[in-house]
Amino acid sequence: MPAVRDRFSTATRLKALGEHAAARVYRARVKRRRGRLTGRAALLALVVCSLVVALAYPMRQYISQRSDIADQRGEAQQARDDVKKLREQKARLRDPAYTERQARERLHFLMPGETGYSVADGRGATERSSHRSVADSPWYSNLWDAVDTADAAKAHSARR
Repeated sequence: MPAVRDRFSTATRLKALGEHAAARVYRARVKRRRGRLTGRAALLALVVCSLVVALAYPMRQYISQRSDIADQRGEAQQARDDVKKLREQKARLRDPAYTERQARERLHFLMPGETGYSVADGRGATERSSHRSVADSPWYSNLWDAVDTADAAKAHSARR
């Protein structure tokens, strides 16, 4: 049998083997680099971690202070609005017509010579008792009456 001749020459085979070997060497180097942590990468990771730790507290303080500043600005604006309203009220109170109108509406004051009337609204009949009202008598009299009433109720319940 005749020997089977390869289609490729020796030079082509060596070239293909060389490329194949070079590709394997390159892949081995890449795998070795990926799997191993270099000294530079460890130092970089250490620096980044230390910066994060060193800046965490000041950043939190900065954010907290910014929030406090915003709150203080809001309170200051509210105080300015309150001062403005109080100044307006002060100016109104200096006006005699406004003061007179408030006294008439709220306190039911009358000018000399005027006659005031109270109109019942019809919600219910009010009965006047023959006894003096609690507001008409002094406090100590009201207290003594309350003690007498309590004693009378106690004596009445003891008789039963």
